[in-house]
Parts: sequence; C-alpha cells; structure tokens
Amino acid sequence: GMEPYFPDDNYQTPSNTPRHWLDKLFFGSRVALHGVFVWEIMKARWLVTRNRYDRKAVAATSYAVFKIAEGCNGRFHITGLDHIRNLTEPVVFVSNHMSSLEGNIFNCLLLPYLDVTYVIKESLTRYPVFGPVMSSRQPVTVGRTNPREDLQKVLEDGTALLQNGRSIILFPQHTRTPIFNPAEFNSLGVKLAKRADVPLVPIAVKTDFVINGRYLRDFGPLDRSKPIHVALGRPFPVENSKEAHHQ
Repeated sequence: GMEPYFPDDNYQTPSNTPRHWLDKLFFGSRVALHGVFVWEIMKARWLVTRNRYDRKAVAATSYAVFKIAEGCNGRFHITGLDHIRNLTEPVVFVSNHMSSLEGNIFNCLLLPYLDVTYVIKESLTRYPVFGPVMSSRQPVTVGRTNPREDLQKVLEDGTALLQNGRSIILFPQHTRTPIFNPAEFNSLGVKLAKRADVPLVPIAVKTDFVINGRYLRDFGPLDRSKPIHVALGRPFPVENSKEAHHQ
C-alpha cells in the first residue's frame, strides 16, 4: 500500500508554514507556483518515457504542487478524508471546478486510498509534455463538440474503468466557474454511478486562490487572501436518479 499524505479526517495548513524560497525570490508573484508545476510535469514526462510514472509517482507530483501552494501563502482547509479512507470499492467523484488547482491536488488526497483517473478534454492529451503525462493515467477523454457523443463515451469508458476497480473524477460543469450550482453538477455523475452501480462522492472546492489567467488560463495570478477549501462528502448509493438529484 501507499502511505497517505494526510492521515487524519481534516487537514489545515499550519499557520507558521514558511514561504518557499522561490516565492521570495520572485517577489510574491505567481511565478513560483506555476514554475514548480511546470518543473514537476517535466519530471513526470521523463518518468512516463521510462514507464516509471506509477500511482505513487503521480501522487508525489500532486503533493509537490500542494506544498508549493502552501509555500505561496496558500492555506488549505480539507475535510472529510475519513469518508474515502475506508472505501472498498471504486466510486465516482463529482467536483465543482474553480481553477487549475483542484485538478492538481486531488491526486495526493485520493491516490493513497483509491486508484483514480479523470474525465478530461481530449485536446489536453495533445499538449506537448503535459499530454503524455495525462494520457499515462488512462483518462476518459471527451471531445466537447458533440454533447450526446461525450455522454455516451463517459458512460461507456467510465463504466469499464469502474468495473476494473478505478475510481473516476468528474468536473460536470465543463467550464471553471466561481459559482457552485449543485443542480447542473449532479446529472452526469449520477448517470455514471447508476450505470456502473457504484457510489457517488461529492467534492466541494473553493480554489479561487488561483485566479484564471486572462491569456493562459492555467497560469493566472494568485489571490493570497483567499483560503483554499476542499470538502469531501460521504459516499451515497445512487438508486433513483431523481432522488439523488434533490439531496
């Protein structure tokens, strides 16, 4: 097994966490966070080439991003880890989507307990360096041009992965948004969980610590006044999708 990075139900960034030297060097700009991210992805790419980018290595990449966020005044408040610690079967995670941060930190929270992969835009797998790293996780990819085809693909590929013991992380909102709307958020996850007959685990994030950039969305400025929240909900069985919708 894998040692968890977060052994308790809750985690809070200690208030005396020092700033990372790179963050001081770059005068508290966005450079340290994104620079470390790029460096970690380059290291990951090197491991992928050598077939060594395994679950442990993926979690380590994610944890490095988590730590640099803390080193740039990021203050995490994580709750509900006990909900996933004792899971014995794969689940569908559904999360709202606010910034690039959650996609980068979920792996260090979840991988010690469950083998997880994402549903992502197919175009991401064609990026240089980043693409092969994403592809190595065997994600479910969608084209985003034909919603009906995408739905079928998520249901079919997702169910196959879940039946193989892998959990799936979904961002049903498609676009990043500062508003959390539970209604639009449920249906895809509910459909997949129902079809694969696995529980659904809701995740609520508040990650506007990283602002979406004007030109490069993933590399926006930081709002250091904003705490970072990740709340993992309890797994619930999906019997009747109408019922689940109104929980």
